[in-house]
Formats: sequence, C-alpha cells, structure tokens
Amino acid sequence: MRQYLLNVIQPDGDAPPPPEFLEPIMRDVEAVNREMRAAGVWVFGAGLELAPAARVVRVRDDETLLTDGPFAEGKEHIGGFTVIAAPDLDAALGWAAKLARATTLPIEVRPVAGVGTA
Repeated sequence: MRQYLLNVIQPDGDAPPPPEFLEPIMRDVEAVNREMRAAGVWVFGAGLELAPAARVVRVRDDETLLTDGPFAEGKEHIGGFTVIAAPDLDAALGWAAKLARATTLPIEVRPVAGVGTA
C-alpha cells in the first residue's frame, strides 16, 4: 500500500478556539482516528503548535540562518497531519473527506514519494 500525508489546513489565529467549540471537534477527530486504526490504514498523526512556534533553518554557503515563524506567511498553515497507508488515491481521498468532516477544516492529500509504492 502507498502512504499518503493528510495535512490539516488551519486558519491563522492567536489562540485555539474555546473548549466548547474545540471539544466536539476533537471527539470527532478521535473517532476518525479510531476508525483508521481499526481499518489498518493509520500510520502516524500529530497536531502541531501554532504557526508562531515554528522556526526555519536555512544554510547558505557555510552560514546557518534561523528565522522565527513559519516558512511561508499566509492566512493558513498546517495545524496537524496524519500519515495513512491506503491502496490508492481514491481511498486516501475518502479518508481525507472523513477527516475534513471531523475537523471542519480543509485537508491536503499528498502521496509520500518512494514509500509503499512497490
């Protein structure tokens, strides 16, 4: 089976939503995660700290440059991700749709290069 990265695309903001908004979403996300595990497709997943916690490291010539904040400025960033092993893109898109429904956020689906393609 091929592996796919499911990126949760989250709007930028200073703070997470209040618990009364976030708790039902997290419950729904955990239900999808349990379903993925039961189906044998779940490989790994994690939520990420807010974008201001990011650091970018670049090397130019022999100098290492460190920049605070995410790589790209924008109104959205990756808020979390899940790696799944699915038989094909259509199956991965089906899992992404379930995750999008649970998170109420867009999900980017991207095949992982060179992993599980044999």
